[in-house]
Amino acid sequence: MSTTTSRGPYAKSAEVRRKILEACIDAFGQTGFYGATTKDIAQRAGISHTGLRHHFPTKEDLLAALLELRDERSKEILMSAQVLDPRVGPLDALRGMLARLVDDELKPGLMELHCVLSGEATSPDHPAHEYYAKRYRDLRQFYTETFAELADRGELRSTFEPDMLATMVISLINGLQAQWLFNRDTVHIEHTLRKFLTSVVPALDG
Repeated sequence: MSTTTSRGPYAKSAEVRRKILEACIDAFGQTGFYGATTKDIAQRAGISHTGLRHHFPTKEDLLAALLELRDERSKEILMSAQVLDPRVGPLDALRGMLARLVDDELKPGLMELHCVLSGEATSPDHPAHEYYAKRYRDLRQFYTETFAELADRGELRSTFEPDMLATMVISLINGLQAQWLFNRDTVHIEHTLRKFLTSVVPALDG
């Protein structure tokens, strides 16, 4: 009895935080970090401004929690696709990343958030600057290592070096995501990227 009762406040607190972060996704995705206000986020979440400040004292705290949530969701997808398993070969790793892009298309709010914040975060003064700098370093490393392994196996058909190809793929993904937000009926992120990757890694279609 006492155990169930003790869990109540924690469950309620977690639910409030979830609502705040969902409201934050909408607010930051629409107006960016600088354009959004904590009062607007509190209103979207259906709580008082004081209640929001109890959970997240500053807007920077909100941003940090939001980026952590995004990383957790991304990791869950990559784990389910076995991308993070060191025993997975390069072809399956690429297939896993494509599966992640499919999941992203089902969550347009998160994609909008990424496009807006990553654009803002190019400024060194932005609180998410280091986060995105590391994110792109990690992505380039992943694709570079994947393409290098495919080249060693004779399965890469490209005149570009693995690191250059990695940069091109990341740029293609970012561009497709931005275009998809403008026209979701005709722009197909996963299909287009799969076609490109298959042109340089024919075995991916096998």
